[in-house]
Amino acid sequence: MTRVINLWSDTVTQPSQAMMDAMMRAPQGDNHRGKDTSINELEKRVAALLGKEAALFVPTGTMGNLICVMTHARTRDSEVILGHRSHIHLMEQGGIAQIGGVHHRVVTNLADGTFSLEELQQMVRTNSIHFPISALVCVENTMDGLVLPLKWLDQLGVVCKELGLPIHMDGARLFHASTALSLPPHRIVRDCTSVSLSISKGLGCPVGCLIVGSRECIRDATRIRRVLGGFMSQPGVLAACGLYALDHLLPLLPRDHHHAKIIAQGVASLGSRVVWVEENSVHTNIVMLFCNTSILTPARLCQRLLQVREEEVASIGERVTVELLAKDTVARLVTHCNVTPEDTRLAIKKLQYVIMELDPTLRC
Repeated sequence: MTRVINLWSDTVTQPSQAMMDAMMRAPQGDNHRGKDTSINELEKRVAALLGKEAALFVPTGTMGNLICVMTHARTRDSEVILGHRSHIHLMEQGGIAQIGGVHHRVVTNLADGTFSLEELQQMVRTNSIHFPISALVCVENTMDGLVLPLKWLDQLGVVCKELGLPIHMDGARLFHASTALSLPPHRIVRDCTSVSLSISKGLGCPVGCLIVGSRECIRDATRIRRVLGGFMSQPGVLAACGLYALDHLLPLLPRDHHHAKIIAQGVASLGSRVVWVEENSVHTNIVMLFCNTSILTPARLCQRLLQVREEEVASIGERVTVELLAKDTVARLVTHCNVTPEDTRLAIKKLQYVIMELDPTLRC
């Protein structure tokens, strides 16, 4: 038998038996009339955790981000300023332009996921007939596992208040940032007008995102959710997953961060110049394996990790495959609630074996 360790993303998790039991027991009602008590409880709890007035359940983070942008940028001459590495800009099919009619304008993300506030101020446009009007600033936390510094977020809040611009946070992994900073999530999003928070990333839920903001913001978001097809009649079974996750899986996020850090240490200990990790950049549950692409591409590394050769079994101790995500110059791995300490130990051994095999300098 081959042990398959899936570190492709924290979206690959399977609900535990206890989570499925919670789904089966969940009270449900007509969400059209606000009578699905499971949804109501989840929205109330998440709003309180983030220090906002209200919340709204939607199927996905991509829809959540789109709804929030459309809520703030209501006219077709609007533009959004956001980081050039942000998920909204790169990975959501340009939905805010394609569906929302909202123009993207990108500011350069720095190495830590932030961007220059001076550059932001210079990019803001108001009432010229030649240009779109800046309506919103978007940030992402975490970005590639990096936690945005609290000091910078506070400065961004001051700048945007002076500019009269709301802030939307793509907080798909906000709870990871909160865990890494040892701060309550409401402190991190204090200056954000809206937040989207995935419960299917890191919390083991199969489906779900919460939009959080003021009552007025959520009222408008509810209307937009309807036209985008995100409304569900009796979603209490999905809300039950989120409620279970808040009680049982949210407290375990430090374990996932620990697993990521020791995997990073295991790779770094090889001293490879072909595949390496910047350990100081492993803040949460995401590890980037940088590749010298003139020698080894991320795609080739990922392909080899999915193979088992008989000569490696004796070294590792059993048949193991590890699934990562190949990106431009990096292979990304993400730890999650389904990754055990034994999975972590074997993933390190597999990574070390394969890197030593593929790095010619380590074979000398």
